[in-house]
Amino acid sequence: GSKSGHAGQAFVNTLANNTDGFTKLLAVVTPNLPAKPDTLLFNKVTIKNATQAVQMFGPAQAAVARAVVDSVSSGIIPRDKVDDYCILVGVFIHWEAKNDKKIYDFNYRAVKESIERALKGQPKIDQVISQAKTASHPFAGGADKG
Repeated sequence: GSKSGHAGQAFVNTLANNTDGFTKLLAVVTPNLPAKPDTLLFNKVTIKNATQAVQMFGPAQAAVARAVVDSVSSGIIPRDKVDDYCILVGVFIHWEAKNDKKIYDFNYRAVKESIERALKGQPKIDQVISQAKTASHPFAGGADKG
């Protein structure tokens, strides 16, 4: 969203408010080469050890940064909006994850698809309503079935 709007306010608040086990970091392609638009990552699962920290600061951060930059280079994010937009990304890495390539691939795909869908206004409300009737959340264990 726009840096001058709610997304910008959320960006600043998120960056300024770290808590134990939950780290916010700016996405960089490599040190001193930030993703554009400015992108902030935050973890969804508490980081409890060095392995998890390295996964967040390594493959997850690289994937998010690359997905953002690739979204600009492919025209999904308009170049003339790069300095106006900011992006916030909640990163989930399973606490038993071991495969850095999967962490990279899953996060790259999720971010790239999310950006494209957001900028296209997808899904449309009619699609949400029609699919919600038969959809089942994969982690609800059947609790969402009527």
